[in-house]
Amino acid sequence: MTAWLHGHADILLYLAPSLALALAMRALTRRHPIFFVFTLAGTLCHELVHLVAGFVLGARPASFTVIPKRAGQRWELGSVVLTRVTWYNAAPSALAPLLLILVPWWVAVLRTRPGWHFQWADLGLAFLLAPQLLAFWPSNADWKIAWRSWPALFIVALAWLCFKYGHSLMRT
Repeated sequence: MTAWLHGHADILLYLAPSLALALAMRALTRRHPIFFVFTLAGTLCHELVHLVAGFVLGARPASFTVIPKRAGQRWELGSVVLTRVTWYNAAPSALAPLLLILVPWWVAVLRTRPGWHFQWADLGLAFLLAPQLLAFWPSNADWKIAWRSWPALFIVALAWLCFKYGHSLMRT
């Protein structure tokens, strides 16, 4: 773990301002709804990933919105309604926003190539990447939908066990 941290220290250092901005954005949006404007880019990406995954996996997206609305004591920042969620497409569609973490990582890798120096453009990029750091984690509703894919998890685990142990049995 220490070697990994040392090998990626420049990337983690580059992402530190974005993480600090993300935490500030989260604190501000909890105080007043007007600050949702700071999280709009992340919300848009989060819902677009659901939409694309739902379309590609046959979950039939029916509606898409990024307009915040009150849901009891909480705010719902956006949503995608999928009309054909099945055991095989539930988890990939619901957990698709996890892929968003690759966006800040990819930008940081590109910006921290050997010989990099902090530039003013990096400050703007920090503001664009911060919402992605907030938006990559699936919501509670997303996790509940993902659990519909438990049979797929069983099949994947079984296939992995067959590959791992079946492969070694074939050698003996």
